[in-house]
Parts: sequence; C-alpha cells; structure tokens
Amino acid sequence: MSLTRRLFSAAAMTAVLAVSACGGSDAPGGGQSTYERSGDRGLGSATAPVTMIEYASVACGHCATFHNEVFPMLESEYIETGKVRFVLREMITGSAQFAIAGFSLAHCVPEERYYDMVSLLFQQQNAIFQAAQTQGSARSQYLAIARSMGMSEADFTQCLSDESITQDILDSNDRAGEEGITGTPRFIFNGELLDSRRAPGESAYTYFLGTRQLLINGEPVPARSDADTFRLILDHLVAEASGTPAAPASDGADAGATEATEE
Repeated sequence: MSLTRRLFSAAAMTAVLAVSACGGSDAPGGGQSTYERSGDRGLGSATAPVTMIEYASVACGHCATFHNEVFPMLESEYIETGKVRFVLREMITGSAQFAIAGFSLAHCVPEERYYDMVSLLFQQQNAIFQAAQTQGSARSQYLAIARSMGMSEADFTQCLSDESITQDILDSNDRAGEEGITGTPRFIFNGELLDSRRAPGESAYTYFLGTRQLLINGEPVPARSDADTFRLILDHLVAEASGTPAAPASDGADAGATEATEE
C-alpha cells in the first residue's frame, strides 16, 4: 500500500481519533538566533531578545488551541515588533497519520508559506477530525487545504508520497524525544524549558523556567496557557533580556485563564 493510501486509510484515521487531545516578520531562513539549529524555521528578527521554541504537532488538540487563541497575540505584539523570535519544531503527537500528512503539506509549500500552512492546519483541525469520523477519510479536507495554498491535486499526491519528507518529520520527532521532550505543546525560552509543576510546600501547579520557579513581581506564575499568562511571561523575559524593567501586570491577567495542558 502506498504512503498516501496509508495516510488516508479510513480504518487508520478513525482508530486514532480517540487521541486527538494532546497530553512584520522575517521570512523563514533569513538568519537564525543563537538558540536555533540547522533546519529550524524561524519567524521574526534573529536578533530579538527572546527566542521562543515550541514543540508542536498539527494533530495535537492543545497545540491547536494555543495557535488559534494565543498565537495571534504573540505574532502581532511580539514577533512582528521584533521582541520575540519564534520557532516551531515538529513532533508526532495525537494521530500520527494526521501529524505526518499535515506537516508534509507544510513542507511542500514555498518556505515562506510554511507558517501560513501550519496556521491553516490548526484552524481546520476540527474539520479534519470530523471528516475522518463521518466520511471515513480526511483526504478531501486535506486536498481542499492544499488547493487553498496553490497546490494542484497532482502536487498534493506527490507531496504525500514523498518518503524523504516523511523521514524528515520522523527525524524531527526522534530528535525531540532525544532532547527529553515528551509531549506537546512544550516551550523553550532562550534555551530554558518552561515546565509546570508543584513547588515544595505548594498545592497549585506553577511555571518553572529551567530549574528555577518563574517569579514575576515576586509571585509564582500559575500554570495556565491563555494569552494573558503568556503576555505576562513574555513581557518579563523581554525586559529581563533587554535589561529594562517590565510594566506591571494587568489586573485582568487571570481572567478566563485555563490550566496548561499537554499530551
């Protein structure tokens, strides 16, 4: 059976739906920050004071929530203003078929459209899941996405049959595992992993950056993944890296917040 048929096998698609939940910018390639490695695709200035690396999967539900609800703020307020350099590293979490198919399409568009395709895949994630569940295949949904990005059906078929692209995605996933990344989404800021856990003597989960508890204005940061919490963290890190004091946190920073989750 060809790779394309395996990716869109009705049995394979429906079997993996149960794991859909997950435990002016520079064009990619226009220089890299000191925290990037060969092959990384970055958004924003390579000289930004903060480099934010996300390990993500286009088949991860929590990743889609982050990209649909938080990333627009990150892009407009931090990436486009030169404060943050953003890098996405590919992992295979959620449905392996969905993750490989989606990332393959992102590899097959022009490099400067990579993040456009990734954003579209996150926006259409629920429609992809529903198509696989109700129609027995998500092929038509992926084809519509590919066509909206200028690909023909022949381009689409060739893309999903390219075993070198599949291997690149598998290699990226393997390297993430070797680096100790066990789920998505996970974030690294200037080389330090953002993690959520309980500090000794505390009952609530808070954020740690590397080995230290993240304290802002002397207070631990609740482990939430909403836009206000990431704005608070990024303002603090940008100010810290730039050697300037951060503005006081908004009183509404906790409103509507949700606890951070990953696959």
